[in-house]
Amino acid sequence: MNIWQILLIILAVLVALGVVLYFLGKKMQAKMDQQQSLINQHKMVASILVIDKKKTKITNSNLPKTVIDQFPKWYRFRKLPLVKAKIGPQITTFICDEKVFKNLPTKKVVKVEVAGLYIVSIKSIKK
Repeated sequence: MNIWQILLIILAVLVALGVVLYFLGKKMQAKMDQQQSLINQHKMVASILVIDKKKTKITNSNLPKTVIDQFPKWYRFRKLPLVKAKIGPQITTFICDEKVFKNLPTKKVVKVEVAGLYIVSIKSIKK
C-alpha cells in the first residue's frame, strides 16, 4: 500500500465522521429548540431571596430524587450552577443558566423568570 491509499482512507474516515457529526448536531439543535419553546411557555416572574449560589454536582444538591433521575447519566458528574433561594416561606434549590449565575447577587431580593426549578433570566434587582 502506498501513501496515497492511506491518505485516501484517512480522508474517507474524516468525511464520514463529519457527516455523522452534522446530523447529530441537527438532531440536538432540534431537541434544544423544542426544550427552549417549552421553557418559554412555562416561565413566570417571581421574587426570590438568594441565600447561596454554588457550582456542584447534581447528586450533591437538595433537588428531589425525581428531578435527579430525569438527568442523563453522563450529566450527573458535571458541576451545575445551583442557587439556594427563599421563594415565599419555602427554601428551594434552583438550577440556573450560566449567564444568570454570574450576574445573580447573593443575600438580595431579585425578580427572576422561573420555569419550574430553572432560573431563566433576571428581571430586576432590589437594593
